[in-house]
Amino acid sequence: MTVDVLLAAAGALALLAAAWSDWFRRLPISEPLLALAIGIVLGPAVLGAVDVPALLEDHAWLHTAARLLLAISVMSVALRYPFHTARGRTRPVLLLLAVVMPVMAVVTAGLAAWTLGVGLGVAALIGAALTPTDPVLASTVTTGEPAEQDLPGRDRQVLSLESGANDGLALALVLIALALAGPLTMGDALLETLWDVVGALLLGAFLGWLGGQALKAGADHGATDPGPELVFTIVLAFAVLGVGGLIHVDGIFAVFVCGLAFNAVSTGREREADVRIDEAVNRFVVLPLFLAFGAILPWSEWRSLGWAGLLFAVAVLFLRRPPIVYLLRRPLRLARPDAVHLGWFGPIGISALFYLTLEAERLSIDPVVLVAGSLVVAVSTLVHGLTATPGRVLYRKVAGPKGEAVDATRERTGSSSGGDG
Repeated sequence: MTVDVLLAAAGALALLAAAWSDWFRRLPISEPLLALAIGIVLGPAVLGAVDVPALLEDHAWLHTAARLLLAISVMSVALRYPFHTARGRTRPVLLLLAVVMPVMAVVTAGLAAWTLGVGLGVAALIGAALTPTDPVLASTVTTGEPAEQDLPGRDRQVLSLESGANDGLALALVLIALALAGPLTMGDALLETLWDVVGALLLGAFLGWLGGQALKAGADHGATDPGPELVFTIVLAFAVLGVGGLIHVDGIFAVFVCGLAFNAVSTGREREADVRIDEAVNRFVVLPLFLAFGAILPWSEWRSLGWAGLLFAVAVLFLRRPPIVYLLRRPLRLARPDAVHLGWFGPIGISALFYLTLEAERLSIDPVVLVAGSLVVAVSTLVHGLTATPGRVLYRKVAGPKGEAVDATRERTGSSSGGDG
């Protein structure tokens, strides 16, 4: 009964979003935020129409759902732009991954220790889980005609690619946090990190190349029907995720690398077909998860945190990312408006839920990790969902028109230079 109610509500919201897609994208509220709000109303806090296990009692299903959704989302990111365009954003993306991401983890851990009064191990676990920029929530800023018209292609590309890559690479930070919390030695954590990352690179590159070659061969010989071709990359993402789990490498990062490799070897026609279905799935499949998350929000545990919990969530949104990106605007080659916008829109969502529940599965963590982490995810969904449209409009007013309608056409057709200038 519970699942049926959630699916019916998600289906109704998806139908509305599909029927009035452009209008929805211009609303000062995101679809994940609407789904979260509906989940709260349907949950035990209001109507009690759904009865789902509490977050602290059973979170295995949430971890599995987040893992599958992230696989779809990072594949969508990897296919979103022509490969040469993505390659042209290597420098700023690497800077965000190598410098900004670790600093965000340290800042978030420090904020947790300061506001919540937790120890080093717990603070490290919270900081690592809340570090990655969420590709699902980020897509509300980077995709759609309004975003393409108002925001520079370079900014959207960098944010998209960062959110796709750091979801997997954040596992390294989580493993280090697990070492600080006790169950792993630092040596074991570093060895596991090395295998996770290198193994994911090799697995993703090989299966992405193999998938691209197989689809091209089928198309060349007329053996690939249009229907199966459209869902090929989703099936490929799940296959990579499964193989990654079997050989114990970072499956999410492997899927992202697989998408980039597939993008590099496939034709433009194949990429455009795949990116359409991947973007659609990424947009609508997320709704049931946010509905379910809204229904299991730990209200009583949040209240037990008191004002310290709210202070922590607000401090994370304002101090975890914006100051760091702004200070690095010159190496990132960002003008001030771009640095402010890119710094602010680094939302925390499904990826954080994935790592919070992963930490809970790896060891018996202090409940404050899940409680404080889920509070930050909910606040980020609310705040970034409400500020995405106004922020985009404000950016356009401050930075001026950029001719992004033309730039968006070039992105889709693959005719842009993809350079970093």
